[in-house]
Amino acid sequence: MVRRREGGGVGGSADGYGAEAEARAPGNRTVVLGVLASTAVVLLAQAATGTSARLVLLLVFLPALLAGLGTLAQTIAVSVWVAVVVAVSTVLFPPTSLEARAGTLVAVLGAEAALVALCARRMGRERQLFRMRQSAVALQRQLLRPLPVLTPDVQVFGLYRPVEEDAMVGGDLYDVADTPYGTRVLVGDVQGKGLPAIGAGFAVLSAFREAAFREAALTAVADSLEAAVQRHNAYAAQAGENERFVTATVLGLERGPEVQAVNCGHLAPYLLHRGRVETVDLAAGVPLGLAELAGEVRTVQWFALPEDGVLVLLTDGITEAQDRDGEFYPVEEGLTALGTTAASLLPQALDGAARHWSGGRRRDDVTVLSLRRTTP
Repeated sequence: MVRRREGGGVGGSADGYGAEAEARAPGNRTVVLGVLASTAVVLLAQAATGTSARLVLLLVFLPALLAGLGTLAQTIAVSVWVAVVVAVSTVLFPPTSLEARAGTLVAVLGAEAALVALCARRMGRERQLFRMRQSAVALQRQLLRPLPVLTPDVQVFGLYRPVEEDAMVGGDLYDVADTPYGTRVLVGDVQGKGLPAIGAGFAVLSAFREAAFREAALTAVADSLEAAVQRHNAYAAQAGENERFVTATVLGLERGPEVQAVNCGHLAPYLLHRGRVETVDLAAGVPLGLAELAGEVRTVQWFALPEDGVLVLLTDGITEAQDRDGEFYPVEEGLTALGTTAASLLPQALDGAARHWSGGRRRDDVTVLSLRRTTP
């Protein structure tokens, strides 16, 4: 039985958006103190410079600032305050004529009404983006299972981070299945980005979740994934879209030291064992979707995963992280430096090291899985 630790999510309701908006906006105490201090400074400056100075009109910038950063309630409250202060100042320090006095008040009220409307429009757009992100989160939870995952054979920890954070879902994919044939693990990367890449990834994941339980042979699981990509490409061609391929590695783990692997053109795993890091020597097969063109028959390869070893699977979001000189991140050296890091923390630590190497610049989705055997 697979056990998962469900991550907490933000609700897709308006209340969820309100909480997020309030968290981003300046606090009410900060707003009050800032407005009072600004008002005092402006009024003192106006009194010192004489009745002809209209420095009080500078206070209109306060609701303008909040229209872009604060909540609608804060913008309305500050707009009312500024209107009252300007009205009182106009009475105490009147312009030369009644018409000028009325014009000043009308201009201020008009500007503040426009700022309130802009704030409402901004928050409406933010609410729409919030709902879109929540939809993306729901889609992600259907495509990619929450981690960590614990099966009788293996513990799987991991990190997934799309290159576009607002998109939530990119071209990387992974899954873990506790089947009658042991635990099957999939990690892959779809060629390209955007919704078409997500569609190809969904085809692969759907096929894996069925074939992993149905097929006794790991090569048959890989063949099912190949057929799924070919069907997806056939539909894409009919719709006038580009065909895609998917690099992937499929693993089979049972009790015992040996691991089965079918490599479909994906990056080789890394094995961490007793302070040493080595690349698992897997012959690279052709990516999913291209086997028919290459005429290749997929085969199973075997390697050992000791009880105290950690297996690391990743995508090229890590390997293609570049520094300012264009040098790629040295994954093996990075893992060596992280050799004492717990398997549960290793994905985040490796991602952090790669981001530090690249100065925070990202070019691709990042997926890192760390596997260790389940101890009895």
